[in-house]
Amino acid sequence: MGIFDTVYKRENTRSVKWDMLDAVFQSKDVLPMWVADMDFKAPEAVNDAIINRAKHGIYGYTVIDDLVKDAIANWIYNHHDWSINKEWLSFSPGVVTSLHMAVQAFTATNDKILIQTPVYTPFYSVIEKHDRQVIKNPLVRKDNYYHIDFEDFEEKLKQGVKAFILCSPHNPVGRVWTKEELLEMARLCLQYDVMIFSDEIHADLTYPNQHHIPIASLSEEIADKTITCMAPSKTFNLAGLQASYVITSNKSKRNNLNDHLGKQGHHMLNTMATTAMEAAYEHGEEWLEELKHVLLENRNYVSEQLQKYTNLNVVDSDGTYLLWIDCSALGLNDKELKKFMIEKAKVGLNTGIEYGEEGSGFMRMNIACPKPLLKEGVKRIIEAVNR
Repeated sequence: MGIFDTVYKRENTRSVKWDMLDAVFQSKDVLPMWVADMDFKAPEAVNDAIINRAKHGIYGYTVIDDLVKDAIANWIYNHHDWSINKEWLSFSPGVVTSLHMAVQAFTATNDKILIQTPVYTPFYSVIEKHDRQVIKNPLVRKDNYYHIDFEDFEEKLKQGVKAFILCSPHNPVGRVWTKEELLEMARLCLQYDVMIFSDEIHADLTYPNQHHIPIASLSEEIADKTITCMAPSKTFNLAGLQASYVITSNKSKRNNLNDHLGKQGHHMLNTMATTAMEAAYEHGEEWLEELKHVLLENRNYVSEQLQKYTNLNVVDSDGTYLLWIDCSALGLNDKELKKFMIEKAKVGLNTGIEYGEEGSGFMRMNIACPKPLLKEGVKRIIEAVNR
């Protein structure tokens, strides 16, 4: 059996996903399909690199050298058609950390920051914890697919928005934005002098027929206004190693960001994070290509099964391993829906309302798991709905 078919025991590994069921769901009796990490082993090359580094036995301060930076730059060029300069790179433990730094570096107290809801939950705290104002540009669902309301987008920017946090590809609705959509968002941000903080952590996780475009790659002018946050963590299941990077082509903005990272003591990554990042980008391509096909199969399986046997509806998506499921036909409020999934279906999902009021009636499901786990989760939902 391959690594994408094998069920690995993750209990008692201090796994947030598997060992915190009691704390999160008040039940140990649920199948966890929530937090965004995968139940797949990282590429063998990554594991080998970490083991070989561990055999050395000395874990002193570690530099991020040109070999690591070259691996990142080559990956971005080969996979996203974007030629970046190594000098543009800054490093932080995670994309959320980088977003906190960007908010501090480029906006002031009470500034308005735009997000496209329903959206990844930390976007709210990244804004509110620094006493900035959340401005929403709700996405519009049409024909079971999400679109941008550009009229509303411009109206909101006119209200004096200082920054826009873009989620690209979008979590939780799974949209991979088209070139036309990205250009229009960028055009409006340039017109109204709005900075773009682009969370592109899911960049590599597009379905086989889709292609992610970094918004900053579209022109020098757009890059000049953009802070791009990326990481190998979602792509290769390395979240626990805490390795991410920021791409900023504008030198003064980069210096400002680095200054804020420095003020928080974020000067370097840990030894294993650096080792894993280089190995993943150097040797992980074949593993990723296989993963993409597995995720597409998993998405199609869940969608077909729920459509065939229930009145739940999986929203059409282009990427990520997160499904956005419309459960409104059950006629439950958000509290009841959460309780239903935990107590009746015995699956641990994310409640849609966490992503903003636009997520009411939805659940988010993580499908990055081997088929036996996926089928068990779907079976539990189908049986609970039909009971």
